[in-house]
Amino acid sequence: MIVYTSRVFSVDVERARFPDGREHEMAIVRHPPSVVLIPLRDDGRVVMIRQYRHALRRDLWELPAGSLDPGESPEGAAARECEEEIGLAPTRIERLCGLYPTPGYCDEEMIFFRLSGLRQPPSDSPHRPDDDEDIKNRAMTIAEARAMVARGEVVDLKTAYGLTLI
Repeated sequence: MIVYTSRVFSVDVERARFPDGREHEMAIVRHPPSVVLIPLRDDGRVVMIRQYRHALRRDLWELPAGSLDPGESPEGAAARECEEEIGLAPTRIERLCGLYPTPGYCDEEMIFFRLSGLRQPPSDSPHRPDDDEDIKNRAMTIAEARAMVARGEVVDLKTAYGLTLI
């Protein structure tokens, strides 16, 4: 039974029978799949974004990411999110892996992509940042981004992991 629905996710509470035969009440956060982008400029620098995250009440450095829209392919979402969050369109999209960051209570799959051949999008592109986003982006060397993780300046787990994929 769905007990809560928001713009981003819903919460479902259900009775579940476990492999050992016991039953438990379980709350599950239902979240559509998401894409995590590793946008690489032609010179090899990775593009990171800085945005406010209200749950932590601070700005965070992250890899660009976002949820799939209904009916959208992961590759289509990766291209769209790239335009929305860093203002560039990829000419190459490579799927790297799909992982579940919090399977103890959430069904969201995060699909990691390497994006390259970044170019200016067509002038008539409909992709713009979401109304609730204030995003700044910066290209940096991979070594610089990884050093930010080591210094504790990057605290977002998807970003820390994504930087190990390049």
